[in-house]
Amino acid sequence: MLDLKLPDMAGQDILRWIKQQALPCGVIIVTNHGSVDTAVELMQQGADDFLEKPVSAERLRITIRNQLEHARLQNLVEDIQTNFERNTYQGFIGASLSMQNVYRIIDAAAPSKATVFITGESGTGKEVCAEAIHAKSPRSKQAFIALNCGAIPHDLMESEIFGHVKGAFTGASSERKGAASQADRGTLFLDEIGEMDLELQKKLLRFIQTGRYQKVGGSKEESVDIRFLCATNKDPLQEVAAGRFREDLYYRLHVVPLTLPPLRERGDDILTIATRFLHTYAEEEGKSFTQFTPEVEVVLRHYSWPGNVRQLQNVIRNVVVLHDGDTVHMKQLPPPLNGTLSDREIQSLSPAIYVAETIEPIAKVDNHTALDDLNIRPLADVERDTIQQAIEFCDGNVLRAAVLLQVSPSTLYRKKQVWETDEV
Repeated sequence: MLDLKLPDMAGQDILRWIKQQALPCGVIIVTNHGSVDTAVELMQQGADDFLEKPVSAERLRITIRNQLEHARLQNLVEDIQTNFERNTYQGFIGASLSMQNVYRIIDAAAPSKATVFITGESGTGKEVCAEAIHAKSPRSKQAFIALNCGAIPHDLMESEIFGHVKGAFTGASSERKGAASQADRGTLFLDEIGEMDLELQKKLLRFIQTGRYQKVGGSKEESVDIRFLCATNKDPLQEVAAGRFREDLYYRLHVVPLTLPPLRERGDDILTIATRFLHTYAEEEGKSFTQFTPEVEVVLRHYSWPGNVRQLQNVIRNVVVLHDGDTVHMKQLPPPLNGTLSDREIQSLSPAIYVAETIEPIAKVDNHTALDDLNIRPLADVERDTIQQAIEFCDGNVLRAAVLLQVSPSTLYRKKQVWETDEV
């Protein structure tokens, strides 16, 4: 809120400076030295609104609320534009806001040598994330070595990381390079690092701190240049508290935390990913699938997906392998998805089905029929109810609601703003 007559300088000069600096704020001019010409000139210079003193509290409240709502809608539009620009990224598929945040962290962290600690449920794409960080880093032309610490027996894990010399243990018939040597000048990704035993964690800590190690059974110390990435599907702090993960190693590795969202929290990404899998597997299997029925889309969108993207991938492959056609129907889904929602629940979630079943055609109207008997409502009320139902169905995603209603997103934003202003 800016007055024009100030003791030390003119309000116009401050407005000009705000716009030159591109400060992220709205400007409301408040003055008793104004006129219509002044207001027009200030609006052209970038002011968002103009209030003449004395200003009533109600008028001021409405003006400020409108400015805040305008800023909120502008941010939504920017997020939508970002979503269109980043609906795929280095092996990831998805334009949800949670994934946009993942993409931004990868962009920021990849150029450095800092260790990235990736967490997320099983099947969320932790190795895809590690590969993306490597691909965006200056080490992208060097080796990317991934080790799953939960899949390798504990007594062989040290040899897998550091290698061994001939005769180091029974079966070591020749010298072998470990992941540390293979990843020199590149990236070493340690997946499920919480499964590593405590004694090896101690050796790993020293290796990360110094960049030096010894092969199993060897006496010569070797030096390498490695960028470390690690991941776990458990809460690392709980593992530290339980004594299963060394605290000093945790703080050494936990430089840049990155949490991958579960699939159930990624909104319309579910349908985007499912469609991509459907097209890919249909081509591989020589099938003709291209789309899902609306009922199947509702089920896919609202299922909890405990196995995340990996489970969705297996479900779509199952459908493509066992069935054929151009459209996936409910009966083709494997358990438990084919029993996830009843027909009535599906209809309650789908605006298209809801409208089809609840709006009955009027066969005949004569002059003696009372309007009340026809249950006729103002068109504006019907429109508002339909739009609100669509937005609720899409979990607040206005863009998705606009697609379902076949209207421009800007139309929905404009109508929402009018309704919310009327409620003030």
